[in-house]
Amino acid sequence: MSLLKTLAAGFAATSLIFAALPAAAHDDVKIVASFSILGDMVEQVVGDHASVTTIVGPDADAHVYQPSVADAKAVAQSDVIFVNGLGFETWSDTLIKESGTKATVHIATEGVTPVKVDGETDPHAWNSLTNGMIYVQNIASVMSKAMPDHAADFKANADAYIAKLEALDKETREKLSTLPENRRTVVTAHDAFGYLADAYGLTFLAPVGIDTEAEPSARDLAILIGQLKEQGAAALFVENITSPALVKQISDETGLEIGGRLFSDALSERGGPATSYLAMFQHNLGTLLEALGKDTAS
Repeated sequence: MSLLKTLAAGFAATSLIFAALPAAAHDDVKIVASFSILGDMVEQVVGDHASVTTIVGPDADAHVYQPSVADAKAVAQSDVIFVNGLGFETWSDTLIKESGTKATVHIATEGVTPVKVDGETDPHAWNSLTNGMIYVQNIASVMSKAMPDHAADFKANADAYIAKLEALDKETREKLSTLPENRRTVVTAHDAFGYLADAYGLTFLAPVGIDTEAEPSARDLAILIGQLKEQGAAALFVENITSPALVKQISDETGLEIGGRLFSDALSERGGPATSYLAMFQHNLGTLLEALGKDTAS
């Protein structure tokens, strides 16, 4: 990071002081979002009134991300920074500090009730749509203060977006409520769906915890495979940010079918099925329902 600090120093001098910002038009206010899902939420709220740069892009793993000099430049020149918080971006504090930015930093999960996984705070709060609404409200509040001349637009955009999230949340609850108890346990590569499980009455098991950087021990993997052989699960799912090898091994050893790919920590590249937060959730819901709704007797 010392090299990053040195190279970023030249960019830092061009940073704008947020406290002195007037109400401004597009390109005058620069926003940085830490990862693709959050970046999409910010874009939905601000529309054309500000530029948004995302640090960790589509199909990339924010858990193990290594910031670049270009990231340092974007942060140094930004006015507003949004991070997820809850320990998700382990690299963000260092990047922000060493960039020399004068931007204000805002935690999008402010007001979210954290879920614990094996005693650790689960940072994947966006996997509950009700939490997604909190993200949007927080973003709109921050940007209304940063650009008060556009506050009415930000509120209107946020209200319209939240209405879509509420409709999808209702649809999700209705469709998942029809699943029998023996079709509610699924396995993913890492523990990213605790909020979805709590919100919609599912059980998610994973060989890796909340951080993809961890590696499952042979003992832990054997315990999980033994549990699945004894108790069963409805389906296995690979994720867009992790290697499918571990899930394939579990499938080979248990006979459980891989039910498709879920998007957990990042959106898909352009042309994929999850290019926005709303599309990501719709894809995940459809994938879950297709796999979990299968008749095991057939």
